[in-house]
Amino acid sequence: MAEGQDGVGATPFEAIRQVNEYGAEFWSARALAKVLDYNDWRNFLNVVGKARQACKNSGQDIADHFGDVNEMVGIGSGAKRNVRDIHLSRYACYLIVQNADPEKAVVALGQTYFAVQTRRAEIADQIAGMSEDQQRLFMRDQVTEHNKQLAAAAADAGVTTSRDHADFNNRGLYGLYGGLTARDIRLMRGLSASTNIYDWMGFEELGDNLFRQIQAEARLRREGVSDKAQANRIHQEVGAQVRRFIVEDLHGTPPEDLPTPPESVQQVKRREQARLEGERQPSLWNLADPDA
Repeated sequence: MAEGQDGVGATPFEAIRQVNEYGAEFWSARALAKVLDYNDWRNFLNVVGKARQACKNSGQDIADHFGDVNEMVGIGSGAKRNVRDIHLSRYACYLIVQNADPEKAVVALGQTYFAVQTRRAEIADQIAGMSEDQQRLFMRDQVTEHNKQLAAAAADAGVTTSRDHADFNNRGLYGLYGGLTARDIRLMRGLSASTNIYDWMGFEELGDNLFRQIQAEARLRREGVSDKAQANRIHQEVGAQVRRFIVEDLHGTPPEDLPTPPESVQQVKRREQARLEGERQPSLWNLADPDA
């Protein structure tokens, strides 16, 4: 028996998420079509068809992500009829929203929701087995790399001067941090004006910012933005959408309320490097003459 999740305060995509008797999550294609504002099932099937092809092109088994089912649904007066539906994995939903009508405002929300969920799963696989310090360093490197990619996308959209980039970055932070800018974050945490705020973030907060960066870049490129004001607006919207996902769907901690680590990333990196160098040093036992 499939059970729906509590949708109070959640995005519409979390509200229609279901869990089967084996504990696996899935989404009903018909429910997703309604959320995405597709009134014609046949039109939505065209989008599903594109998503299936994208799934195949990515080397995935379509059957693992798109499960065709027939269900009996009520049509009034106690009567029921057989209706075709498709049980979708998170990845299938991600592909569907990527191929849906970009003019629909809810589609942008869906692209953020499913992309963040998918990226979280990928990162969980990548950091499995890492120490806490290694996880933080990994995430800091990811933020550095994706910040470059976001800056390039912003430049293509007309964000060219250093002041432009500062304004653009602050708009993203404003959305993610509930109205705070980089300066506000530094003041709140007692950091100097020259401090890079990302160097004093823990793994979770860095992850929040990584999701913002990835989705902002994807949306700028997907929509072909060529206007600086529009780029700023989109960055703030994406930041707010990621914040909503964290707070309402995951019931997580807002990034501004996460604790500031006791050490900067540079201090952690130096300690990790010292540890690795120590492991590479041969022991005194190995240096001894075996024939002595």
